Amino acid sequence: MNLLDSCQPQIINPASGSVTNSEISCSPCPTDQDYEYNPLSPIPCLCAVPLGVGLRLKSPSISDFRPYIDDFRVDMTSLLDLHHYQLYFSLYTWEKGPRLRMYLKLYPSNTSLFNASEVLRLQQKFTGWEITLSDTFGPYELLNFTLGSYVNEIPGATASWLSKGAFAGILLGSLAGAFILSATAIGVIMRKRSRYRALSKQSVSKISIKVDDVKCFKLEEMASATKNFCNSMEVGRGGYGKVYKGILADGTLVAIKRAQVGSHQGSKEFLTEIVLLSRLHHRNLVSLVGYCDEDDEQMLVYEFMQNGTLRDHLSSKAKEPPSFSMKLRIALETSRGILYLHTEADPPIFHRDIKAGNILLDTKFVAKVADFGLSRLAPVENVEGIVPAHVSTVVKGTPGYLDPEYFLTHKLTDKSDVYSLGVVFLELLTGMLPIWHGKNIVREMLPGPNR
Repeated sequence: MNLLDSCQPQIINPASGSVTNSEISCSPCPTDQDYEYNPLSPIPCLCAVPLGVGLRLKSPSISDFRPYIDDFRVDMTSLLDLHHYQLYFSLYTWEKGPRLRMYLKLYPSNTSLFNASEVLRLQQKFTGWEITLSDTFGPYELLNFTLGSYVNEIPGATASWLSKGAFAGILLGSLAGAFILSATAIGVIMRKRSRYRALSKQSVSKISIKVDDVKCFKLEEMASATKNFCNSMEVGRGGYGKVYKGILADGTLVAIKRAQVGSHQGSKEFLTEIVLLSRLHHRNLVSLVGYCDEDDEQMLVYEFMQNGTLRDHLSSKAKEPPSFSMKLRIALETSRGILYLHTEADPPIFHRDIKAGNILLDTKFVAKVADFGLSRLAPVENVEGIVPAHVSTVVKGTPGYLDPEYFLTHKLTDKSDVYSLGVVFLELLTGMLPIWHGKNIVREMLPGPNR
């Protein structure tokens, strides 16, 4: 839908937010720069130079954006510390996913131009992972930050500056370059030189892979966030390794999964998994924030879920068990997350380890599916255009949740995840563990002769 109509000025009522067409006849704007009228400006005929921003909402919880335009404007401008009338929608359109692509214009408040420091501040907001939209709009991808006429005011900038992927690439390139120079200057022994060369090659391979919305953290940042991986910051552990609660330099809470010895992958395989995880965006999946691959350490950094696991709240030790309506909502939200993995992820994914301990709850008790360490890609078309019915794989999963047919045949299908999800639903209904005192929850729910 095209919303661009900047030829005639409009007047916005600051109190009510209503917009009316102006009957004032305005002279054409100067042509030496990208001047134009802001249709929402309370100052009639003010020619100003806007900044262009392209965004893609990756997993909005709405299907019609029109009733939410004002909510989005309020949300975004409050995060940017701008007035509501400074944000104008040039265009928005729905894409497959569903995802919502939009192009915005940010206008100066009551002057014709942003000053250089304000341009840099806004640029940092978008490219520095500093904007967190409400759950209604979900995670976003920065498509472009267009300077236009401001390009001459910002040293080293280009006209369209910068997408997140490009910004991350430049950051990684700078780190890699600094590392190589340091290695050369130090002149360490031959063994360490070989190691530095290997690491520099890894850095080059990282730069060649574009990873949207995912930050590459230094080991030093991870150590600082976890108080040097202090035991008091440990919040869990699994087959992959330990999970730590981390506090980043900007105060953001994260969950850091640190691979234990034996769980490491090659850098190429690790980055391939990062790229795969970066494509998964849904309000009922735990979001990947970043990663660390440095000095024989591999870590995945996720959003931190304040209310822990579903299993914690179904336990007899829980202070306040969830109500039936909350259980029903958790079941629905978990199902949506799994459905997204099976049908909308590109490529589709089988989880393989769905259990109450891998369903996490945020501050609002929204359920999000976690832990894709055991995930496997779903079968894809072969050269003849035929999609196999299953994936043959070594059986992995958690006893009590494991699909018996998958266990016997090693043939993984989407039904294996559905079986595990059914066990979770039984847990929600009964509060029981899948296996306790030698009894299996599924068998216990079957009619007497079939137990």
